[in-house]
Amino acid sequence: MDIEALRTVLLSGLSDCEIDIQMEGNKISLNLVSEVFAGLSRVKRQQLVYSLLNELIASGEIHAVTMRTVTPEEHSNG
Repeated sequence: MDIEALRTVLLSGLSDCEIDIQMEGNKISLNLVSEVFAGLSRVKRQQLVYSLLNELIASGEIHAVTMRTVTPEEHSNG
């Protein structure tokens, strides 16, 4: 799995999302900024992202995921 393929998977469910991906082997770190997270709890945001990654996790292509999920407003407030 390369970074661009992973970006494509994420954009399939998170259109108009700013995505920063760090990858080390099969461990990934995501920084995601999107309006789609507005009104969602932290758990619901993570569940949304995991739903996009489930197939890759089940296959072993991704072993561990850390993520930061924020709205553009939360991102600008820092």
